[in-house]
Amino acid sequence: MHMERHRTAHVGWLRAGVLGANDGLISTASLVTGVAASGAARDVLLLTGVAGLVAGAMSMAAGEYVSVSSQADTEAADTAREKRELVADPAAEHRELAGIYEARGLTPALADAVATQLMAGDALGAHLRDELGLTEVSAARPLQASLASAGTFAAGALLPVLVAVLAPAAWVTRLVPATALVLLAVLGAIAARIGGAPIGRGAWRVAFWGALAMALSALAGRLFGATV
Repeated sequence: MHMERHRTAHVGWLRAGVLGANDGLISTASLVTGVAASGAARDVLLLTGVAGLVAGAMSMAAGEYVSVSSQADTEAADTAREKRELVADPAAEHRELAGIYEARGLTPALADAVATQLMAGDALGAHLRDELGLTEVSAARPLQASLASAGTFAAGALLPVLVAVLAPAAWVTRLVPATALVLLAVLGAIAARIGGAPIGRGAWRVAFWGALAMALSALAGRLFGATV
């Protein structure tokens, strides 16, 4: 029995999960680093980190749900339109589908035969797949994206909060960025591995943007911060 496992099945949750974890690590680590660089006390760092974690997780959940719901609404509207067109003028829809197959390299006769057979089995599915590019794998799932993004944001944000609480005060501005960069590199490597991309490239690009964000946040904290 021939079985294949394709990585596109992970797209729905992987994108939201990687975005959430990456954002949780970078934004919270940058926030804590910037506040620590200003000379703030440890209780202020803890409050800052926890507030950033909760606010960021809820923001990611709401943002993902709204944006992916918009995609789902668009898909539903296109599906409804295709249903109406199939009822109103099935011959024109048949010609349209045959034209798509012909443009992909089939002879006119074969394209017509394929369109006829597919429309006899599942006309709507054939048009959604081959005309609009809508499939079950790529379908918008707002709740899945929302939960994945919020959960991974909170998990990513938890590390800099713990380091800020447990590390010696004099080392916070060093340990928070260092541990965050290591975890960002690991996150990038894991995401690249799941997605089938080169691991080194995935780790480097995530770590680079994280380092830049934390460096700028620390600079802002030193320039404009005041001891609380």
